[in-house]
Amino acid sequence: MKSAVIVFPGSNCDRDMAVALEQATGAKPHMVWHRETELPDGIGLIALPGGFSYGDYLRSGAIGANSPIMREVKAAADRGVAVLGVCNGFQLLTEAGLLPGALLRNAGIDFICRDVALKVASSQTAFTSGYQSDETITIPVAHHDGNYFADNDTLDRIEGEGHVAFRYDESVNGSARNIAGIVNAAGNVLGMMPHPERMIEPAHGGSDGKRLFDGLVQALG
Repeated sequence: MKSAVIVFPGSNCDRDMAVALEQATGAKPHMVWHRETELPDGIGLIALPGGFSYGDYLRSGAIGANSPIMREVKAAADRGVAVLGVCNGFQLLTEAGLLPGALLRNAGIDFICRDVALKVASSQTAFTSGYQSDETITIPVAHHDGNYFADNDTLDRIEGEGHVAFRYDESVNGSARNIAGIVNAAGNVLGMMPHPERMIEPAHGGSDGKRLFDGLVQALG
C-alpha cells in the first residue's frame, strides 16, 4: 500500500509517523510538503502528523487547514481514501471540516505529556479493527489543546451513530464525554489526540499503537 505523510512547518511527529507506516505497509511513505498541490498517484492512506503547524497561531490547525495540499486531502477523503490525523492532525481535520467539533485549550490550561489509558469505543472501523471493543490500551498524549468540544446534538449524533473510536479512561483534558478520537460518517477519516506512532515497539514502553497501523493496513487490503 502506498501511503503519504503531510508535512507542515512545525510538524514534529512526521518522522515517527513515517516509521510506523513503513513498519505496517513495508514501504516508505511519501513525505508531502504542505505547499504541494498534488498527491502522488495511488495513495491509499494519508497521515496528518502531530506537531504545531504554523506554530498554532490563530488556532491550532487553523492556518495549516488552508494549506494548498489540504484541498487534495479533502478530495481524496471524499473519494474514500483513508485519512489519519493525530494530535495536530486531529485539529487540522476539524478545522478543515472533515470531522465535526473543535479542539479547545486543555481544561487545566497545562500541556499534558504522559501515557494514558484509552478505551476502544468500537472495533467496527478500519482504524480500530486491530482491537476489541471496550478493550483498554495505553497510548501517549502530548498536547495543550486537546479538549474535544461539540454541541450536545452533535455529541449525541456521533455517539448514536457509533463514530466515537476512542475514549479516555479518565478525564485527561476536559474533553466532552472523554472523547479521544472520532471517525467520520463514512468511516474513512479518523482524528485522535493520543499518539499511536509513539507506541509501536517495546522500546517505547509498549506496542498498543502498532496494532492500530497493522489492523488498518490489513483492513484496507
